[in-house]
Amino acid sequence: MKNGLWTLLRKPYAGEDFFLPDLCSSMAVFTLVVLAELLVLIWVLAVPVAEAFDWLSLAMASLFVQWIVLLSAALLCRLRGWMQRRALLVALAMCFIVVVGLTLFFTVMADWVLDAGMLGYPELRPGQMLRHGLIALIMTGLLLRYFYLQQQWQRQEQAELKARLQSLQSRIRPHFLFNSLNSIVSLIGSAPVKAENAVLDLADLFRANLSEADGVATWEEELRLCQGYLRIEQYRLGERLRVVWQVEQMPPNTPIPLLTLQPLLENAILHGLQPSLEGGDIQIDGSWQQGRVELLVSNSCPPIEVSHQGARMALDNIRARLTGLFGPEAKVESWRDGPRFFSKLVYPCKHPSSILQRSH
Repeated sequence: MKNGLWTLLRKPYAGEDFFLPDLCSSMAVFTLVVLAELLVLIWVLAVPVAEAFDWLSLAMASLFVQWIVLLSAALLCRLRGWMQRRALLVALAMCFIVVVGLTLFFTVMADWVLDAGMLGYPELRPGQMLRHGLIALIMTGLLLRYFYLQQQWQRQEQAELKARLQSLQSRIRPHFLFNSLNSIVSLIGSAPVKAENAVLDLADLFRANLSEADGVATWEEELRLCQGYLRIEQYRLGERLRVVWQVEQMPPNTPIPLLTLQPLLENAILHGLQPSLEGGDIQIDGSWQQGRVELLVSNSCPPIEVSHQGARMALDNIRARLTGLFGPEAKVESWRDGPRFFSKLVYPCKHPSSILQRSH
């Protein structure tokens, strides 16, 4: 076990989730400043005083500790990329060296400024330097342990999210697979060329459905897969199926979970167009505006609306996948207005302006 741990410490760090977070971010800096100030407050309160609270000691101690914390964060932020390419043991040692080294340096400088008035040479006080160095060593170890536990917690959350998304995606699989196979069977005898093309389209759909559950495709890929699915249904329904795409305002590189739109199109066909002898139409409107994606699918439907558990399950699955990947701002809504049924997807999506320019 000891040899395994030593081997792990000597290996270069593998993975994007480095144990040391980005200390240049505003949230990390704010957290470190607050924790440092709490430490200073405990330090000052632990010193017994006969009179009133020593505000001067609090101010000086705060200045001393905050200088160390902010400079340590700045140096470790600059060294983070270098440490990621080194062995884990080297990265840990560098964190201790930076924090303890700055602590000892400021201990000497503080004594030089306050006691000697910056006259002469700085005086080294081994006892005080040892005390401050041990405090810095212990606090750095505790903070690194906290960062490690936070990293493990995030890994566990990601693994649970991936497993949940895989479960949701597996529920969607039979919806399009079985109906597509039925369409292909009906074409084999009468139109073998169309059946061959339908098999190719189905292969693309099946390949996408077997991909990673938390994978995010582009709108261009999702559009191609959905058009392939609609071609399969077009072979079966013929002129009963009419489709209108209005997605010019959707940039091709817009991220979207794989097979998010396809279940909505399947619901529109199964519960809207298929029960009607005349068939009907499906209209897909898509746009990206001000950091938000909106997809609206509307279809004609029979006069009498029949509730179907499968349709609600598909919407619930899409809602869960979008929420898991894009957060609570993602929404999935459905409603009926007269002779048409509507399904709407909304989720946040921050885009560089260059993507919009490339889409034109």
